[in-house]
Amino acid sequence: MTDALALVIAYLIGSIPTGYLMTRLITGQDLRAVGSGGTGATNARRALGSKWGAIVALIDVLKGVAAVLIARALDTGDLTAAIAGIVVVAAHCWPVWLGFRGGKGVATGAGAAFALSLWAMLLIPLLVIPVAITRYVSLGSLNAAIGAPILFALLAAADMTPAEYIIFGIAAAAIIVWRHRENIERLKAGTERRLASQPRTTTGA
Repeated sequence: MTDALALVIAYLIGSIPTGYLMTRLITGQDLRAVGSGGTGATNARRALGSKWGAIVALIDVLKGVAAVLIARALDTGDLTAAIAGIVVVAAHCWPVWLGFRGGKGVATGAGAAFALSLWAMLLIPLLVIPVAITRYVSLGSLNAAIGAPILFALLAAADMTPAEYIIFGIAAAAIIVWRHRENIERLKAGTERRLASQPRTTTGA
């Protein structure tokens, strides 16, 4: 029963559409009609600017952290904690409140990974360095996502994390890569959007 409760809570937390709600509150816009149409931090940055985009990203990270920590607080096992991490990422990507149209799971997945193991902080350079060099957020996101199952496998092999966390790494990476499939096609075609150094803040409805 507590395992099921942990997963239900993880879905409810993950499905909170932070970027959508903040954009609606600040500008009156529907974030799904802006930029890529996603409701995550990268698209929120396009609508709200860097400061608010960073706040959205932080809250989305905390969603992932909360889902895993609550699962642990309910005294569930390592497998349920890992699955709670998967569920919170899936919920962020497919929130019931927005017709299952959400973000791409990167920030929330990062939060879940950090809560499972602080060694997941090693994934940060895999995200930041490609973005700093190319200005492609999607490239850094994909790089970090693909690195997650490899990192957890190495940590498990060294008895530094439970083997169950590899399941989280594989599933979260699969979700994030799937959600970035259009970005992958644009990267191949050379038409992917680059991160603007000073995004324009949009106001009004």
